[in-house]
Amino acid sequence: MWLFITIGAYFINAGVYVADKFLLSKKIHSSIAYAFYVGIWSVFNASLLFFWPWTPNLRELILDLLAGFLFLVTLVFWYKALHQSEASRVAPIVGALVPIFSFILSFVFLGETLSEQQFLAFLILICGGILISIKQTKLYLYQKVITRFREIMGNIFGEVPSGAQPASRLIVNSVVAAVFFAGYYVLMKYIYTYQPFIGSFVWSRLGSFVGVILMLFVPDWRYIIIKQQQGAKTPKNMLFFLIVRLAAAAAFIMINRAISLGNVAIVNALQGAQYLFLFVIILLIANKFPKMLNEQLGGGVFLQKLIGTIMVFLGLYLFIA
Repeated sequence: MWLFITIGAYFINAGVYVADKFLLSKKIHSSIAYAFYVGIWSVFNASLLFFWPWTPNLRELILDLLAGFLFLVTLVFWYKALHQSEASRVAPIVGALVPIFSFILSFVFLGETLSEQQFLAFLILICGGILISIKQTKLYLYQKVITRFREIMGNIFGEVPSGAQPASRLIVNSVVAAVFFAGYYVLMKYIYTYQPFIGSFVWSRLGSFVGVILMLFVPDWRYIIIKQQQGAKTPKNMLFFLIVRLAAAAAFIMINRAISLGNVAIVNALQGAQYLFLFVIILLIANKFPKMLNEQLGGGVFLQKLIGTIMVFLGLYLFIA
C-alpha cells in the first residue's frame, strides 16, 4: 500500500512543480524568507486535530517539535543551494544523496535493511532519477570530468581555482540539505512508530511554525522577511494558487504516511518516479508550452532521459515483483 501512496504523492508533486512554473511571478531571493513562508503554512495543519484529537506527553512533544524545527532548518540549506545554482544541478545532487543518507541513518538508528533485490532496485531508481532530472550529461568527456572535479574540490597539489568557491558552497549546502532531509525523514519514521500518524504529524508541523515565529525575533531576519513580502506579487488566479498549495500539502502528507508504513530509504529513492511524471507531463503539454519542453530537453538529452525512464520502470518492477 505504501508504495502506491508514494507514487501518488510524487505524481502530485510533479503536477505542483509544473503549476508553480506558471504561478510564480517573482522568485524569493532569500533562504530565510523562503523557509519562513513555507513554515508559516504549517499552522493550518492544526485543524486536523479537531477531527483526530491527540495530545502528546512531554517526551513525545519535544521529539515532534524538534522534527518540525529540523525540517525548517533543512529548507534554509535547500534554498541556499537552489539560490546558488540552477535547480537542474541541485536536484540531482540532493535527490541522489537523500536516499543514500536515509539508508545509512535508518540502518544505524532504526535497524531497517533491504533485501538484495530491493537494494538493486534502490540503486537503479537513484541512477534513473538522476538521468531524468539533469539537463545534460558530459561524463563521457574525460577531460571535462577532470576539469569539473578540480573546480569543485580544488587542486590538491596546487592552488585552488578561483571558480571553486561557488561550486564548493553549492556542494556543501546540497550535502547538508540532503543529510538534514534524511535526518528529518528518519526521525519522523521513529516518531510514527510510537505515535499516532495524524497527531504526531500535526505536532511536528507546529514545530516548524514555532521555528518561523522565533525567526521574527532576529532583527536582520525580520527585515529580510518583511522586505521580501513588500516586493512579492499576488498570483492572478488566487483560487488556482490555493488549489496548488493544497495539492502540495496533500502530497507532503502522503509521503509522510508512506514513510510511516514503509522503508525510509525506498520512499526517498522513489523520487525518481517524480522526475518521470514531470518528464511525461512536459511532453503532454509540449505543443502549448514549447519553451518548457526546450528547457527540459535542450542539448539533445532525450535519449538520456529515455534511459532514465526505463531504469525507473525497472526499479519499480523489482519492488513490485
